[in-house]
Amino acid sequence: MAKYEGGCAHVHVTASAEPIDNHECHCNVCKSVTGQHTTHVAFFNHADLKVDHPEHIKRVPFNAQNPDGPLEICLCTECNAVLMLDDKQKRIRVAVPNVMGYDDAAFPKATYHAFWDESKGYPAPSDGRPVYAGLRPEFSWPAGA
Repeated sequence: MAKYEGGCAHVHVTASAEPIDNHECHCNVCKSVTGQHTTHVAFFNHADLKVDHPEHIKRVPFNAQNPDGPLEICLCTECNAVLMLDDKQKRIRVAVPNVMGYDDAAFPKATYHAFWDESKGYPAPSDGRPVYAGLRPEFSWPAGA
């Protein structure tokens, strides 16, 4: 049974486990892609986030400044909905609950702030969650396939 479900009417994305990382992202790429000031991002082990109709997915680079980078945005070929980020190295898959069709209220809250720095031009978050210049220091990337 799925712990979390997202996607669109044509492609369903399901998570069979809890996220391995769950943060509020302040990076410029997320800002550019989502248009949001900050973005709730959840990393899952690659095998823990599944799609039921991969034949209905088109892929575009996540980072326009680094089109050969490891992450790709997966879009539905039928309705253009954003489904997930997929890692070409098969380490992680990424859910953005409020963009990718999840019940945001039922999704676990971000546990920290990532990629914040003083050059952002706004005060550091003060909601009590840790704030880091990158991912949390103890995060370890899973092995790829």
